[in-house]
Amino acid sequence: MDRVSRFSQRVRVRHLHAFVTTAQQGTLGRAALHLGITQPALSKTLNELEYLAGEPLLLRSRQGTELTASGTRFLHDAIRILDALNIVDQVMRPGSAPQPGPMHIGALPTAIVSVVAPVLAGLQQHYPGWRIQVSTLANDALLMGIKSGQMALGIGRMAERVLMDGLNFELLYLETLRLVVAPHHPLLHAGVTLAEALSWPLILSPRGTVPRQNAESLMTSHGLRLPDGAVETLSTTLARRLTLSHGYVWLVPYGAVRDDLTSNQLRTLPLPSQGMAEAVGILTRQQQTPPPEQLQLVAALRQRVLDVPV
Repeated sequence: MDRVSRFSQRVRVRHLHAFVTTAQQGTLGRAALHLGITQPALSKTLNELEYLAGEPLLLRSRQGTELTASGTRFLHDAIRILDALNIVDQVMRPGSAPQPGPMHIGALPTAIVSVVAPVLAGLQQHYPGWRIQVSTLANDALLMGIKSGQMALGIGRMAERVLMDGLNFELLYLETLRLVVAPHHPLLHAGVTLAEALSWPLILSPRGTVPRQNAESLMTSHGLRLPDGAVETLSTTLARRLTLSHGYVWLVPYGAVRDDLTSNQLRTLPLPSQGMAEAVGILTRQQQTPPPEQLQLVAALRQRVLDVPV
């Protein structure tokens, strides 16, 4: 039996669910929790899938998981298959008519707090029956989810031309990095240096993300390197807790902490930490006719940025 035949005959829906969830969650731990299984069971399922595929689909490390080139291509097809199976399940269910599902959108972790949350709260007040599903994703998984049709739109970053193929991008704001600390942190003194800040426990975005790449470029431009012992996470909740309660220094895109800085819950260190400005905006599929709910959401996102610049 050749590899293609073996794959098509032996791959199961559980393999696809495991792979797609891991790609979207970014770590085996979060994916296992989302699926309601143990991490060893998830690893076994992913190993089976890669054996059937005949090549690696995910790169695993202590920092999380990243898609290989083959994994990126396969993610697109896996999402389409799962979506098709969900539709068939609805149609074949006895005595039930297909119900319109919630609008599914995705957003970068840094956009959730300052942009997405207040917009959704406002729309829910005006339209109490409005149903929406929100996923927090790294940029590559976000782009794939929109391309595949799994998500109606996303709040994400511009990417390389090949990744943006088939997508529209509408700029909302330009995002830079900040080094932030708790209000009474010892680093908040005149003459603090970047090297001194890096000597404290540090929180960073994971490897492979745009903020991490910008952080590394920023350090290189100052003749420095990021410490090996940093906490790497996409969770703004975890990073905020470590910063406020445990003295960590957080190198973070401004959009994730704008409200905390405005209210003085966090403070910016007076250092050259902005780095390169990254374009963040609304991502949609080309040649897509958006429903009225999506148009309302887009209009509200535009208005939010006009009312409260990020």
